[in-house]
Amino acid sequence: MQIQGWQMTAVGAPMELATREVAALEDGQVLVRVAGCGVCHTDLGFRDDGVPTRHPLPLILGHEISGTVIEAAADSADWVGKDVVVPAVMPCGTCDPCRRGRGSICPRQIFPGNDLDGGFATHVVVPAHGLCPVPSLDGAGIELADLSVIADAVTTPYQSIIRSGLREGDVAIFVGIGGVGGFGVQIANAMGAHAVAIDVDDVRLERMEQFGAELTLDASALDGRAVKKAIKAFAKEGGHPRTEWKIFECSGTPAGQQSAFGLLVHGAYLGVVGYTPKKVEVRLSNLMAFDARAEGSWGCLPEHYPAVLDLVLRGEVQVAPFVERRPLSSINETFEAIGAHAVRDRVVLIPDQA
Repeated sequence: MQIQGWQMTAVGAPMELATREVAALEDGQVLVRVAGCGVCHTDLGFRDDGVPTRHPLPLILGHEISGTVIEAAADSADWVGKDVVVPAVMPCGTCDPCRRGRGSICPRQIFPGNDLDGGFATHVVVPAHGLCPVPSLDGAGIELADLSVIADAVTTPYQSIIRSGLREGDVAIFVGIGGVGGFGVQIANAMGAHAVAIDVDDVRLERMEQFGAELTLDASALDGRAVKKAIKAFAKEGGHPRTEWKIFECSGTPAGQQSAFGLLVHGAYLGVVGYTPKKVEVRLSNLMAFDARAEGSWGCLPEHYPAVLDLVLRGEVQVAPFVERRPLSSINETFEAIGAHAVRDRVVLIPDQA
């Protein structure tokens, strides 16, 4: 059969509609009819900032994918007919890092829209290993297309939160709440933490007060010292911990990364979730002085996906209010709007035909 998708041909160039012929599926592969594919800032990094893809161009981008398996290799036939979320990072499951629980650094991992054609298309061919099955959504009040954002925007902060050792009653601080950070606030709140949201968008901040943020701070109106002072006052007045804060940098901007590093307190954890190709200057010795730790988090291991999906289906993490659906054919206009910061929600592109 034929797949239609929008391929990247060069850095900075508009994406072009292309047709791909699907060859016979190899062992372990499935063909997914795309219900929706979320647009991540990583996609803009590839197209606009020159972040290199691992597969040479031309390449169909898109790694936040949900859909329905319509064909499968013989060894994966049980997947046919199932609705799924396709993990953004799909480890092989058999190499030494995978066996040691380090699938995020699997040298044979598959990243749709990076290692192979991704989800800005009618269909996508991906490994069956690691797919997250979606139960019937009848009466769930959410569409399969909206669940596409689980594949990065929701699961990525979840993995960082799990790695931080977040416990009930902890102070969890999210720097940047557009997309990833906003879902992080909801996850932390669902886990019983006291969530703090920091951003430069007052509309986002006001909205997050309805979705788990106990304290919101406008970084455009406060310098780093004032932000830290406000969080300390919040912790003191609420009887919350004033040490061992869990800090998550989700903005993917130099200013956000510097601000997050400046929030370190004794025993703090700094999770680096956002990405920027730009350099940041920090005093690394603060980690030593505060006996703190900083850790990056690449995607999310597929084994965490069912727990995240459960949070969403139980309504503890709301996805639909933060999703804006657009037709896939609007991809170039959508990329321009996101790049110009004219979109607040996570855009999910819906194939015009499937």
